[in-house]
Amino acid sequence: MPDARPHWSTYGGGLIFPDSPAARPGAAWRSVQNWLGSLGLDGCAVRSPVAGAGLHLHLPDDLTSQWVPGWDTTGLAQRLALDTAHNPTDLEREIALALLGGPLPVVFPSVEELMSAVRMRRYIVEAARRTVLAFHPRDSRRPEAYWRHDEDNGFTLLPGRRLVDALRAATQPEAGAAPWAFSCSRATEYVMLLGIAQELAHSHAPLLERLEQRCARRAIRSAEFQAAFLREHGSVEAPLPLHYYVPGDRVWFCNPDAPSSDVAGYEGSWLIYLGNGRFGNFWKSDAPYTLAGKCTELFHWRHAVRAGARGIAWIDEDEVARRVRATVSRPEEGRAILASMMRLRGPQGARTAGGCLDATREAPRWVRPGTHDIRFTDT
Repeated sequence: MPDARPHWSTYGGGLIFPDSPAARPGAAWRSVQNWLGSLGLDGCAVRSPVAGAGLHLHLPDDLTSQWVPGWDTTGLAQRLALDTAHNPTDLEREIALALLGGPLPVVFPSVEELMSAVRMRRYIVEAARRTVLAFHPRDSRRPEAYWRHDEDNGFTLLPGRRLVDALRAATQPEAGAAPWAFSCSRATEYVMLLGIAQELAHSHAPLLERLEQRCARRAIRSAEFQAAFLREHGSVEAPLPLHYYVPGDRVWFCNPDAPSSDVAGYEGSWLIYLGNGRFGNFWKSDAPYTLAGKCTELFHWRHAVRAGARGIAWIDEDEVARRVRATVSRPEEGRAILASMMRLRGPQGARTAGGCLDATREAPRWVRPGTHDIRFTDT
């Protein structure tokens, strides 16, 4: 029997609420209008018909061309004079508008899930801004007041400790304290999970309790983490535009240079998009990356490979920084580097065929009672 469900990819970008007990189109439209009104965004969403049933919302065409031309969201906050660094409501405005103005549909089972998603993204951005870490691809240390470690189970939550407090302790050291060591992938997992746990405390406490119990038994990390907590937006077949990002996205930058990508920890970089054209820099929190700046830094990894003890290669970060500064002073060189790097990465197994940008972004799954799709085992 043929699948009669709508193929949401045919409806263009914006937000889609399928017709369901959790989201009747008329009620969902009124709820979205009220929510956008609370953000001062009246008139920033229009409806388009959905075959059969459901609700499809997106920015009006004139606002799309003004605010996200060519699906470039990196200048959205500046165009609207949003103070996203100091005003949480402005940050939520940027998130909402980036979602409404997106090139591919984002489906939510209810308006409540949309509101949770926007809050989670805000929490993730706020946590990423405060995160200060030391880079080490293999180091295994966390605050002993919250975490214990063993080789089989990784870092697990100590009995009686709350997950939000433990994640903050690991990623946001007190003033003057030495930062804990992380790889970039594990760092983004902690920051994403912190935002998710904060929202669960607000909207789904029983799921947070179950998550804490699981984190006390065995860490959820790497591929298991992605499957449990994150949803991928875009695909190789339908890539997101190169300049389209929503605050709170987890973004992969691929290193297309084979020799330097063989150095542990330099296969690429996982970053959090902060909004306003900036990506979090966990190692220098007061110096967030621009898209061009990150592409340029990653390009120069190839010029800083050094032979270490016992033949283990490493990257000289001081040399990378020196070359980045030199590139900034030579605009023609910078343009050539960006022409090479600011392209979609090559397919798996052929990374040198493309640039450093990924086709997809990652964001949290649904979290509300009755509609959540976070999935992890209890053992």
